[in-house]
Amino acid sequence: MSPVHAVPRDERPFVSPAEQHRSVLVLALGGTIAMTPTSSASGVAPTLTGSDLVAAVPGLRGFEVSTEDFRKLPGASLTISDIVDLVHRLEQADREGVDGIVVTQGTDTLEETAFLTDLYYRGSAPVVFTGAMRSATAAGADGPANILAAVQAATSGGLRGAGVFVVLGDEIHAARYVRKMHTTSPAAFTSPAAGPVGHLVEGAVRLRHPLKRTAPVALPLTPAVVPAEVEVVTASLGSSGILLEGLEGKIAGLVVAAFGVGHVPQTWVSRLASLAEAMPVVLASRIGTGPVLTSTYAFPGSESDLLARGLIAAGALDPYKARLVLAALLAAGTPREAIAKAFLDYA
Repeated sequence: MSPVHAVPRDERPFVSPAEQHRSVLVLALGGTIAMTPTSSASGVAPTLTGSDLVAAVPGLRGFEVSTEDFRKLPGASLTISDIVDLVHRLEQADREGVDGIVVTQGTDTLEETAFLTDLYYRGSAPVVFTGAMRSATAAGADGPANILAAVQAATSGGLRGAGVFVVLGDEIHAARYVRKMHTTSPAAFTSPAAGPVGHLVEGAVRLRHPLKRTAPVALPLTPAVVPAEVEVVTASLGSSGILLEGLEGKIAGLVVAAFGVGHVPQTWVSRLASLAEAMPVVLASRIGTGPVLTSTYAFPGSESDLLARGLIAAGALDPYKARLVLAALLAAGTPREAIAKAFLDYA
């Protein structure tokens, strides 16, 4: 049977388990989902392998599941280089003909790793990131249910060719929109600007609206090259902007997490203008939902003032995703004018 493609909500298909593809690769990166108590500490740390994680999941009969231990780290210790390596493995698996790929990792950085993977990955096999808010030995551990839902989503024809997704709590989120919105709740992941693109119902994918892939970004020019250093500086009440000092020569690009629709204290203006001459400086909103404006306000430090001084609008991207786009573009050797144009895709 040919893959099922997303259609408008009033015509959305029901994809039964029998219609799913079945071969899936689970790549384990560590994180809370793989954590258990250790003898040397009072807390938990990553100890479980991918095979351990899969063995704890009821309901996988009928799926051809293979596992690999790609990393064994807390989510906070993953790097951009780790994700570049991951993308190479994902694309190899896609060429080998796997029907779907699940990545398990820590939730601290899951929204960022999934988004960066979506920027780079060009395969057809669906890639689904998942994790857990509770460790493997906690009461009500959510890892097994999330892995099952991720496997079911990754092997659904409806997600094929549509990029990278995040699945937790039976909700399917597009990597571009998903955010972690609570520190401890099992329902921590939401997509404030768009809502989930679909749900798992009785083991089958139900899509709410058509899926659109993120604009592609080329992988780094040389795999061994460390990705470009890009940092985020956040505006706050009465901030002097001291963190903007001495950045030339230390970083390749900067993201400003500004107030509201793209505003900063007036005292920041001259410093940002100087930095924008030395490197790409992207203007995002610290709010995280809604776009940076371009022409509504006109006071010193307003969005129109800053854009006129050479800053680049992040569109609707939050500062953390804007940082990843900028880092990826710089690592690919993208010219300054093309960087500004690329961010127009996120307006």
